[in-house]
Amino acid sequence: MNEREIEYFISSWKLIPGTGGVFDVWVNGELVFSKQAVGRHAEPGEVRAGIMKVLETVRPADFQLAAK
Repeated sequence: MNEREIEYFISSWKLIPGTGGVFDVWVNGELVFSKQAVGRHAEPGEVRAGIMKVLETVRPADFQLAAK
């Protein structure tokens, strides 16, 4: 799944300022990364990988992005 296809499978997303170093990433109501839970900042590509893992569960196997 490429970046253009992602938008079809995310029902909502928000950037919510936090305090105390909070950095949580939620996709469609599922927590995909929590700095507090793992005790460190995200590694490069780690958040994207979590997002893609969630989206793969909702993407139909035969999904094809229509060419414009």
